[in-house]
Amino acid sequence: MRKILLFGNSGSGKSTLASRLSAAENLPHLDLDTLAWLPSTPPQRAPLETSEQMIQDFMGQNDGWVIEGCYGDLLALAAPQAAEIIFMNLPVALCIENARKRPWEPHKYASKQAQDENLQLLIAWIGQYEERDDVFSYRAHAAFYDQFSGQKMMFTTNQ
Repeated sequence: MRKILLFGNSGSGKSTLASRLSAAENLPHLDLDTLAWLPSTPPQRAPLETSEQMIQDFMGQNDGWVIEGCYGDLLALAAPQAAEIIFMNLPVALCIENARKRPWEPHKYASKQAQDENLQLLIAWIGQYEERDDVFSYRAHAAFYDQFSGQKMMFTTNQ
């Protein structure tokens, strides 16, 4: 069974590709957005130890899997058990276009309207991908890709 980490900027197509891989290969799918945040307003990251335990539990319960997200720190926790990685390294403009077309994500938002209310903030955040220097940034993703010793792929389009 495959053990895949899939990462990139928001709007790069991570969730779409992860869903397709999950369905095609009968792989359990973990979206790191579902465990990275506390249910609070304003949003706050969950303690790293809490997220790590949830990731370890998920991997321990499944022979194969696809884990996707933009969290370099959480991806690093899963990397020792991953056999392959996929870097969705799309141009920022394409990620923004994809975000504008994003269907409602009910596991993240109570309604399509609630999701759309966050769209301008998300677009601004996507646009900062190459300038940021955090665990969500291009720098963090490129370093993770370069340091991974297993099988790796990079996509620069959604085709």
